[in-house]
Amino acid sequence: MTVPLPHAFDALLDALEHIPALRPWRELLPEQIAQGLSPARWGDLPQWQAVLDALPRWQASKLDLVDSVTLGQPVNADGVAASVDLPLLRDTLMGLHPWRKGPYHLFGLHLDTEWRSDWKWDRVLPHLADLKDRLVLDVGCGNGYHCWRMLGAGARRVIGIDPSPRFVYQFQAIKHFTGAQPVDVLPLGIEALPGKLQAFDTVFSMGVFYHRRSPMDHLRELKECLRPGGQLVLETLLIEGADGEVLVPEGRYAKMPNVWFLPSAATLLGWMRKCGLRNPRLVDENVTSLDEQRRTDWMTFESLRDFLDPDDLSRTAEGHPAPRRGVFVAEA
Repeated sequence: MTVPLPHAFDALLDALEHIPALRPWRELLPEQIAQGLSPARWGDLPQWQAVLDALPRWQASKLDLVDSVTLGQPVNADGVAASVDLPLLRDTLMGLHPWRKGPYHLFGLHLDTEWRSDWKWDRVLPHLADLKDRLVLDVGCGNGYHCWRMLGAGARRVIGIDPSPRFVYQFQAIKHFTGAQPVDVLPLGIEALPGKLQAFDTVFSMGVFYHRRSPMDHLRELKECLRPGGQLVLETLLIEGADGEVLVPEGRYAKMPNVWFLPSAATLLGWMRKCGLRNPRLVDENVTSLDEQRRTDWMTFESLRDFLDPDDLSRTAEGHPAPRRGVFVAEA
């Protein structure tokens, strides 16, 4: 079996040689990637690699990352327009099911993911510092949907990290058709980054905070990734409440076992200030709708409707407040 290593990451490793603040991490990355994609750890790797190997050798002649993630007419290695067998392409990509973040539009194929991640991006984008020419880190990026949108917003290089190798393979399946692009998804968690990097212009943590056992440590880790003056974008589950209020579910939250802290907005703002982040502010608050997170043909397992009380959609199956998400920004 051939995993997408090392050549899938060669361009990134070369680029990091020219970013002094990231050279210490660059020295660690080959071994970290090898561990993250180790067949000894992940028994499904041969299946996922078979999907990549089966993809047609096309490249998109048009790539829209500004308004969506859309790949236009494919061409073959000779630059000749390729004929698209949409059912075959669909069946091949379905080998990486479930697809949670998206949607993607590939040569006329609508890859309709569980999440309308484009809706979240539309809520976040108006509050960002201009991403043009910025070095960006996306923590817990999933299959990299938002990484593509960050690149479309002008970032010079985007690095996504997520410890799930399935997401890395999903990202590679999309990148397979795009040609060389300065965007990568690595099979790592934030703990793999050396401390006090102070390297990134913008750091995103979206949908991660409530999965961390220590919220203060996560805020510190995020802050240490930022250069002085860099921007943090933090999106997380919240509860309604006053300063100091926080929900710590004893059991599951919305059937998730790994939810630790759901603070009120005022509480989280206080935590951010305590960790040394400047001018933290809540810029968007939204109750997740059944249209934004739902089952689709590309994600056939349980989704939001199954996580809520069927008699009271304002509560989770366990009786907690239904998912409410906030977007916070701050500077290092």
